[in-house]
Amino acid sequence: MLSKPIFLILIIVASSLSGCIAGEQRIDDGGITESKSIKIAFSIKDDYSNFDENPYRLADYLSKQIGKPVELYPITSDALALEALRFGSADMAFMDGGAGWVGWQKYGLQVAAADLNSDGRTYYQAHAWVLNGSEVANALQDGNESTDPFALLEGKTSCHTGWLKSAGMLIPMGYLIGNNYTEVLGDTEDIESLRNTIFNFFSEQASIPESGTPYYGYSGALKCLSDGIGDVAFAKDSTIDSYCNNDNAEANKEWCLELHNYIKLPAFGNAPSHPLMYQSDSISDSDRVAIVSALVGLQESEDGRSILENILNTPGIIETNAEQHLDSYSALISQVPGISQYMEEKYQA
Repeated sequence: MLSKPIFLILIIVASSLSGCIAGEQRIDDGGITESKSIKIAFSIKDDYSNFDENPYRLADYLSKQIGKPVELYPITSDALALEALRFGSADMAFMDGGAGWVGWQKYGLQVAAADLNSDGRTYYQAHAWVLNGSEVANALQDGNESTDPFALLEGKTSCHTGWLKSAGMLIPMGYLIGNNYTEVLGDTEDIESLRNTIFNFFSEQASIPESGTPYYGYSGALKCLSDGIGDVAFAKDSTIDSYCNNDNAEANKEWCLELHNYIKLPAFGNAPSHPLMYQSDSISDSDRVAIVSALVGLQESEDGRSILENILNTPGIIETNAEQHLDSYSALISQVPGISQYMEEKYQA
């Protein structure tokens, strides 16, 4: 029979060995347990005929860069990406700005990085366009600071890109509501009140097109203005250049007017690019910093640039945080009636 001192020693040794065997984990300075691998939620197809587009290239690249296994957790939607982060199935995930906003506001997720648009920005701006010579255009150009072109939008017929689109509806309406140009007509917790608010502030002929119809999308909103259907078009800042100001004139839409006919009003605000979200109590600071550093460094090698182009569909990634990337967007769309519930339901798995 073992004596009590020897028995205690064996227990201590066994505990130490179990800690070594489970040595895949340790506590970092932030008090978070580091795991033996990092999981990134990512959309994955069953088969890739083009090797360059295989997302496992990204996982292999990151593993080599940080010296720790990086795994991909397969998802098919932003809703599933949010679910994976919430319940610990994944540590990080790229998603669209709306999903990132829900994750930040409702579930306390944070932003580690964001991808760049083709012009090198991490956002695009929401604007309104009117026709040169119109009342609103004249107010913008008269040099009188007391003349407010936004106030003159009341009663005009509006051209939106579609129902609940960011640049074409949510951001400009959030701005107009938040700055007291109009009040919400109806229940402030009901997203349908936004439709009533638009009809009340602009006109009942406001264009809120369905997908597949002629005035849907960025080009559709501008066509709506160009065709004389509406008085003001809401879209993102690159819309005119994309459809009516191409280097090859044959690429321009046939309905485009001469460029001097389009007058752009000041920006309502910014729509964020895709953020890299993470759960702060799921991944250690050191692992997060390592992943972000490796992603930012993709631009520095040929293999990395190929991953950016073919897998992440961006020219680059920069480090940022939730306040920098989502706060101004949040302040605007939070003014939209019923938006929180709508977004939560939209991104619910």
